[in-house]
Amino acid sequence: MLFAGKQAEFDGVVRAFSAELYRYAYGLCRDRFVAEDLVQDTFTRAWRAWDKLEDDKAARAWLYTILRHEHARLFERKRLDHDEDQDLDEIPDLSSGANPLPGLEVRDAIRALPEGYREPLLLQVLGGFSCAEIANVMHISEGAVMTRLTRARIAFRQLPGWERQMRKKSS
Repeated sequence: MLFAGKQAEFDGVVRAFSAELYRYAYGLCRDRFVAEDLVQDTFTRAWRAWDKLEDDKAARAWLYTILRHEHARLFERKRLDHDEDQDLDEIPDLSSGANPLPGLEVRDAIRALPEGYREPLLLQVLGGFSCAEIANVMHISEGAVMTRLTRARIAFRQLPGWERQMRKKSS
């Protein structure tokens, strides 16, 4: 019966946090399928270590930390194929050629931010975490979090067309 209670408790956590973990994962990797895998791997690791979680109130931050580590593991395993003899000028440009700035959306603006600014901003905006909680998840100081959030906001304001987009959304 103890296992059934543990399973029910974990199922509740999965239902409560899967959507927001997916949004965070998508913000990190910008790939729907990779984000889904990250969330699945996060819950798999969380289930294996569920007995080690001492405070139920810490589950949310704990899951974000696991997801963040799973995202980092992608790059540990990833091997980039490259040809030493290929000239960079010969690589075809597969971009659409369209200027993304006129149709700038919040999602595109977040993508434009450096990862060091994007991650704390996603944790704050999507996750609703405080600076102290973000610092704990990212293993950096609270002051560093505040600095990165401030720089992220400044970078947003410096994107061409951003002010015009914000005025459209508020009217």
